[in-house]
Amino acid sequence: MIPTNPVDVKDRKISELLNAMSKTGFQGRKLGEAFRIWTEMLKEEEITILMGLSGAMVPAGMRKILSWLIKNRYVDVLVSTGANIFHDIHEALGFKHYLGNEAVDDYALFKEGIDRIYDVFAFEKEFNQLDFLIADVFSNFEGVLSSREFFEELAKIISKKAKEKDSILISAYEKGVPIFCPAIADSSIGIGGAVAKRRLIIDTIKDVEELTEIVAKSKKTGVVYIGGGVPKNFIQQTEIVAKLKGWEVNGHEYAIQITTDNPQFGGLSGCTFEEGVSWGKINYNAKKVQVNVDATIALPLLSHGLLDVKRISYPIFEWRDGLSIKYTHSN
Repeated sequence: MIPTNPVDVKDRKISELLNAMSKTGFQGRKLGEAFRIWTEMLKEEEITILMGLSGAMVPAGMRKILSWLIKNRYVDVLVSTGANIFHDIHEALGFKHYLGNEAVDDYALFKEGIDRIYDVFAFEKEFNQLDFLIADVFSNFEGVLSSREFFEELAKIISKKAKEKDSILISAYEKGVPIFCPAIADSSIGIGGAVAKRRLIIDTIKDVEELTEIVAKSKKTGVVYIGGGVPKNFIQQTEIVAKLKGWEVNGHEYAIQITTDNPQFGGLSGCTFEEGVSWGKINYNAKKVQVNVDATIALPLLSHGLLDVKRISYPIFEWRDGLSIKYTHSN
């Protein structure tokens, strides 16, 4: 047996603190293990790291962290709720979310046109401006696109209008990180599409095919889940789809989840990676950890720890005539 090693107080880097926490107990230990596993992924020669993003992370102030993770290729593929991308565009265009209060008269907020996300406020009229901008994008394109293709086209438009370039959408477009949004209709992006003179169709089954191809053609895969929900399952199910289509896959070999949900109620957002092993979604030898903590606490700590970690190589995706993946060494 290895004894715990109490954390002492001294001047040190956050990466050193996280490593020290990995030798303690409870969720502090789990957060330290998450840092260790993410570090190990970054030192792999040929691996694709997929992030599932749910929860109101952008209104909560995590946008620049997520953009930084993309810019530095600490993640290679993003599967997100539509809401997080909508709120990211909102801030990229110069609009803001505001410090609010959860102990408030919500009907009074409604009369003032203020929307509340727990203790964060935003103006409905600003959201509506973005709704109509997105509606124009839907109206000006014709045909069938995957959500990945749609976001690439949207990024071209938003990058020209952006007042703030430190954006998830723009960073992903510039760095070649595909964004998928399998539940795109369940967001204000869906609202914008619904009010458009629509000639554009988002094909979410094409999303399934494209993401599965990424997983199947990658040498190895690791996953980082912020919350759970649709983004988590969408990434997890690629292993099953790949097998049904005749590809040889062995489950994700690294797995991190940051969640506040519990497994006892049967929901995917709380289910353990051990459960995922039973489905073949997670490799039975995977290096994995589930951290039961608010992501707005975990993400700032993990990302600042990663400042001291250099990525060995990362994948480049080429979509001409089907997908090809090659790995390039970081500078």
